[in-house]
Amino acid sequence: MNHLKTHITRILGAASVGLLALSVPATLAIPAAPAAAQSSTQLDRAVRALRAISTMRASFTQSDRTGQTVSGTLTLRSPGRIRFEYSDDVNMLVVSNGSTLTMVDYDVQQVERWPIRNSPLGALLDPNRDVVRFGRLVPTNSAGVVSIAVEDPSRPEYGEITLIFVERAGAPGGLELNSWVALDSQNNRTTVRLSNHAYGMSVPDSAFTFRDPRRSGRRP
Repeated sequence: MNHLKTHITRILGAASVGLLALSVPATLAIPAAPAAAQSSTQLDRAVRALRAISTMRASFTQSDRTGQTVSGTLTLRSPGRIRFEYSDDVNMLVVSNGSTLTMVDYDVQQVERWPIRNSPLGALLDPNRDVVRFGRLVPTNSAGVVSIAVEDPSRPEYGEITLIFVERAGAPGGLELNSWVALDSQNNRTTVRLSNHAYGMSVPDSAFTFRDPRRSGRRP
């Protein structure tokens, strides 16, 4: 259970626990990006597509270097709200209320919190994060794939996140967030892949709250 908790905690990207870390699927392998290959137009396009998401729901699979995998449903609502609802065999929950990322462990009745701004996930969630300033376009081996890596060089402890988009006509801005990849300061990696995307649904505030396990051992 401790290893599973560490694995799930990395989805938060909290500096105090090693930051979110992800590996890239082989079909989207990302080579080193020479400065001459960077394109501000594609970077701006990816950022616009990301910010154009009002609400989104998708299935997710999270795996680490050891091959351990957890899955569930991701719900996102801009600005800054996200919920990782894990499968029934994982009695944990990750939510963001717009400013704070929270991991809830119902097995040990524990709640841990981190500011979004201290996380690589801030590139995905924080509308105030200057993705254009700290982002760079990363060439891929696949047509129709746009990859941007975001890292604040003044805060290396926050790690790096690479957001991978695939061209899709029905997605906001014509780009669909397919996965994200982050590397922490300790060189740990984890992968989150998304599928079955849906957009524009109504998502209530209650989706980004949780039942406090210190008062109840059940998740909402």
